[in-house]
Amino acid sequence: MKKLTILMAVLLLILTTGCSLEPPSWAKPQTGGDLKNIKIGLSISTLNNPFFVSLKDGVVAEAKKHNIETIVVDAQNDSAKQSNDVDDLMQKGVNALLINPTDSAAISTVVQSANNLGIPVITLDRSSDKGDVKALVASDNVKGGKMAAEYIEKLLGKGAKVVELEGVAGASATRERGKGFHELADTDLKVIAKQTADFDRTKGLNVMENLLQANPDVQAVFAHNDEMALGAIEAIQSSGKSIPVIGFDGNEDALKSIQAGKLTATVAQQPELIGQMSVQAAFDVLQGKTVDKTIPAPLKLVTKE
Repeated sequence: MKKLTILMAVLLLILTTGCSLEPPSWAKPQTGGDLKNIKIGLSISTLNNPFFVSLKDGVVAEAKKHNIETIVVDAQNDSAKQSNDVDDLMQKGVNALLINPTDSAAISTVVQSANNLGIPVITLDRSSDKGDVKALVASDNVKGGKMAAEYIEKLLGKGAKVVELEGVAGASATRERGKGFHELADTDLKVIAKQTADFDRTKGLNVMENLLQANPDVQAVFAHNDEMALGAIEAIQSSGKSIPVIGFDGNEDALKSIQAGKLTATVAQQPELIGQMSVQAAFDVLQGKTVDKTIPAPLKLVTKE
């Protein structure tokens, strides 16, 4: 019995001295003024959307200015794929993570994994529900949603009948844009129908076709992004109706559509600027600086006038 006790004590000593609970060396973030060979991982919700392509371009261009290597991965609007992508980025030894979540709840687990490894996380356009995010770089989505409602009221007056095309369920941008819109719409407008179209142009077209059949008296449409708005316009044109549509993002296709007299207006973000600001935030964090938890990018309403 005594020999067994001694053996167990020796094994315990080996385990406690030979094993470390610290993260591997590649996962330890570089901090301080002299940063070299920095590598950041950028996870985008989808690159099948001009807005997020511009956001990615802003990140890559700004990172290049700081001699930072960027690894870009496309989640293809699949939250499970995004989680796996971010895990892979951490295995590749990135010093910081820039994440544009597909789903704000689903991304929480990998954000917490990054926290455990000491890898700083910056989120872009959408937030993470849980975990320590050093900064969210985004437009004020709540304010933007309210701007859309105000414009519809200005255009058509109080009580106008509006259809709302919602974004991806679970995305913070969907919740926030809807919240801002309903702050005014619930009292001054009449939202007769709302349905998700997942921020997608083709789905926006299909959903709008169905909504037009069910709600022939609709007077205006608010879409949570430009892609759905552009799809809605196609459906409206095919129906022979003339209904104002307000989008959100300000991507290149939307701005062209406004000038062509098709899309009525968009609440324009500046995706390249969001990308640039996120890299600067990550660089500041890696240098040991404190950054604001929310870093806002300015919005503006764009119409043909």
